[in-house]
Amino acid sequence: MTFNFAVVTPMANEEKDFHAFTSSLIEVLDLLKHGKVYLIVDNASKDNTLQLCKQLSAADDRFATVWVPENRNVVDAYLAGYKEALKHKHEIIIEMDAGLSHDPRALPMFLRVLNEGNECAFGSRFINGGSMAESNWRRAFLSKFGTILSNVLLGTSMYDMTSGYQGFHANIVERFVEHGLLSKAHFYQTELRYLLRKSRYAEIPIHYRAPSPSISKKAIRNSIDVLFHYFVLRLKFKSKAV
Repeated sequence: MTFNFAVVTPMANEEKDFHAFTSSLIEVLDLLKHGKVYLIVDNASKDNTLQLCKQLSAADDRFATVWVPENRNVVDAYLAGYKEALKHKHEIIIEMDAGLSHDPRALPMFLRVLNEGNECAFGSRFINGGSMAESNWRRAFLSKFGTILSNVLLGTSMYDMTSGYQGFHANIVERFVEHGLLSKAHFYQTELRYLLRKSRYAEIPIHYRAPSPSISKKAIRNSIDVLFHYFVLRLKFKSKAV
C-alpha cells in the first residue's frame, strides 16, 4: 500500500475559509502521517490567498505553494498542480477544491480505493452515501442534468460526471497531461472522466456542502462545445480513451 501521495488544490480568493480548510487538511495529514499538498495560486486570486499559502508552506513543509501567473484558466491551475506532483515523483495524486467544497476527511477513502487495484477514483455526490448541500437549485440542476446529458451523448455510465474531487495513479496523470485537454472551465472533469472511461475506476461517495461560484456563460459555452466535439467523434468512431 502506497502512501506517497499528493493533493493538488487550486487556491483563488480563499482568504475567508483558508484557515478552516487548511486546518482540516492538517488533521488528515497528521492522521495519515504522509502526504504533500500543492497549493496552486495564480492571478485569478485578488485577495491575500497567496501570502497565506506562502506562510503555511514556510511553517509546514507538507505544504508547497506553486505560483503560476501564466495560467489562463482553472484548467491550467489543475494541470500545473498535476505537473508539479509528477515532478516530485508522487505515486498517487488527488485533486480537490478549496473553500470547503470538498471534505479532506474523504482522502483516506480515496487512498484506499486507489490501493485496491483501481487506477482512478471519482468522487460522486449522487450515489448512496454522497450528498450535495448549500448549492442553489440552478447549480444542482446543472450538475445532475450535465451528468445525464454526458452519459447519453458520450456513452458513459457514471453516477456523477461533473464532480471535481478525484484521484489517480501517476501513470494515468502522465497520460492525460500528455494527451492535452480541450476544456477551459467546468467541463474539465467531465472530459477527464470520458477520456478515462476504459480505465479501472471506482466512484466514491462525497459530501459537497459549500456553494461554488456561479458558472459564467462563457464557461457553459465551452462545456457545450467540448461535449459535442466528443459526441461527434464518437459517432464517427474516432474517439479514443486515454
